[in-house]
Amino acid sequence: MDEVAGPRRKCAEICLDLLHSETVRCFEERPYGPNASASLESTGMHVGRQLVERLTKDKPRLTDTLEVIKYLCKDFWIYVFGKQIDNLRTNHRGVYVLQDNNFRWLHRFAAVPQGDPSLAAETHKLALSHLHLPCGIIRGALCHLGVACTVEASEAKLLPACAFTIRVVTA
Repeated sequence: MDEVAGPRRKCAEICLDLLHSETVRCFEERPYGPNASASLESTGMHVGRQLVERLTKDKPRLTDTLEVIKYLCKDFWIYVFGKQIDNLRTNHRGVYVLQDNNFRWLHRFAAVPQGDPSLAAETHKLALSHLHLPCGIIRGALCHLGVACTVEASEAKLLPACAFTIRVVTA
C-alpha cells in the first residue's frame, strides 16, 4: 500500500510544533555558521524538496506554473499544514500571495496579550522567525516542481494569520 495515499502514521501535532520551536531556538542560539534565517530556510528547502518528490512520485508532471501553485495551495498545503490555503492572489506577472488565516505554526503567538507595545514587538519578531522554515519548505517544493522563485513571509496584524509572497524568477 502506498505510504502517502494510504493510512499513514501521524505525529502528534504538538510534537511537531515543539520540534519546530526548538529548531528555531537552536539555530538562533548557535554561535557559529550562517545566520538562523538562512539555516532555517535551507533546512526547509531540503524538507520541501523531499516531501514534494514523495507526494508527486506517481502523478503526472505539472507543466504550468499556475498548476504548480494550485497544487501547492491544495494538496501540498493539506499534507504539510493540515488545511488548504485560505486565499490565493496573483498579479499574473509571476507574483503569488498565499494567505493562511489560521497558520498552525503561529498559534502559540496568537495567545500572547497585545496590550504592551514592547511585548507586541517581541511577539512579532518571534513570529517572523518561525516563518523561515515554512518559507524554505514552500521554496524547496516549488523548485523541485520546476518553479524557480523566492518566498517571503509576513505575519498579519491578527495572529495566527500570515501571508507568503512567491515571486517567480524568470531566466
